[in-house]
Amino acid sequence: MPQIETWSRLPAAIRDHLADRMRDRNITLNDLNQLRLWIESKPNVPEGPWYKDFGSFKLCGEGKYPKTFLLASQAATGEKL
Repeated sequence: MPQIETWSRLPAAIRDHLADRMRDRNITLNDLNQLRLWIESKPNVPEGPWYKDFGSFKLCGEGKYPKTFLLASQAATGEKL
């Protein structure tokens, strides 16, 4: 299983998209801290689609790349982590 990629190693297009979604979804500093701690734990992620529910938002990805943020009320697809 791959490990989630760190922010600095993400392709620019993915970083830009995630930054836009953070603003659109009103992701707070507390939310980002939860996300940071999770990523720093170097979690393994499936090769295919997955999502991690943080309570106030969801992070969706595929393989080692996070792809987007969803609101807590939005449905996510893929394997729940």
